[in-house]
Amino acid sequence: MSTVNNFLRGTGVALITPFTPAGAVDFPALSAIIDHCIYGGVEYLVSLGTTGEAVTLSKEEKRAVLEHTVSICAGRIPIVAGIGGSNTQEICREMQTLDVTGLSAILSSSPAYNKPSQEGIYQHYMQLAAATPLPLIIYNVPGRTASNMLAETTLRLAHASNRFAAIKEASGDLTQACKIIKDRPLGFLVLSGDDPLALALVAMGGEGVISVIANAYPGIFSSMIRLALQSNFSDAAQLNLRLSDLHKWLYIDGNPAGIKAAMAKLGLCVNALRLPLVTTSEVTYRKIHEEMDRIGPDQISLPR
Repeated sequence: MSTVNNFLRGTGVALITPFTPAGAVDFPALSAIIDHCIYGGVEYLVSLGTTGEAVTLSKEEKRAVLEHTVSICAGRIPIVAGIGGSNTQEICREMQTLDVTGLSAILSSSPAYNKPSQEGIYQHYMQLAAATPLPLIIYNVPGRTASNMLAETTLRLAHASNRFAAIKEASGDLTQACKIIKDRPLGFLVLSGDDPLALALVAMGGEGVISVIANAYPGIFSSMIRLALQSNFSDAAQLNLRLSDLHKWLYIDGNPAGIKAAMAKLGLCVNALRLPLVTTSEVTYRKIHEEMDRIGPDQISLPR
C-alpha cells in the first residue's frame, strides 16, 4: 500500500516521560531515550501519549516535552503528538493552537469516563477531523476508555474523511482488526496498540505498531515488525518469541510502571512515576529484570 501516510508504517514508540527523583521532568534522560529509540531503528516517535503520563503533566510541561522532543529528534524521524481527553471542544481548541513545527500527525484516543455511544464517538472524531492541522490517528483503547469503538464506527470515520490517517487498534480483538483491514479505504492504516499482538496484526495485513516495549528494545521490536512487513514471518517470529515472556510483566502492575522499571535497569532514567501511578511491586520489578537478563542486549541475532 503506497500512500501519503507511509511514514506511519513500521514501529512507532510511545515515549515514556522520565522524571527526576524530585518529580520534575528529566529532560537529559528524555534526550537519551529519544536517541536510544532512533539509534534502535524505530520509524517514528509518539510523544505525550498514555505511556508518557500526559494526563499528569501541566500544559506548560506538555509544551516543553513536545518542544524538547522536536529539538532532540532534529528531523531524523517523524513525530506524532498525543492530544486527547473527554471534552471535544477543548481538544479542538488544543489542536488549533498547537505549534505543529516538526510534527507529522496527531494521535487522539476515544473519550474516556463519559462513555459516549458509537454515534457520540463518531461525532467526536468528526469534530476533531475538522479542527486538526495534521493527519489524525484514531486510538481505540477500551481498557482505558471503558467503551470499545466498533469496527463499523472506525470504518465509517475512515470513509467519511481523509484527515484520518490510521487507527491504533488496542481492543485486543483480532477479528475486529481484521474487519477494519478488509473494508478500510485506500490509504487508511491499521496499527497495533498491543505489543503482544503486533506480529499477528501485521500478518493479517496491518501496517505496524505504536509500541511500549520499543522504549527498551527498539532494535529487536522494530526489526521484528520490518521483517513481518517484508513477509519474512519465520525470522520475525523468532524475535517476537525472544520478547514474548517480558510483555506480561511490563503490564501486570500497569503501564508505564513496567516499562519504567525496564528503562531504569537500562540506566536510561530513574524508576519514578507521578501519582496516582506508582512503581511496580518488588516481585514484578525483579521478574522484569530477570527477563531482561535472559533477553540480553538490544541486538538482533537470528538462528540459521
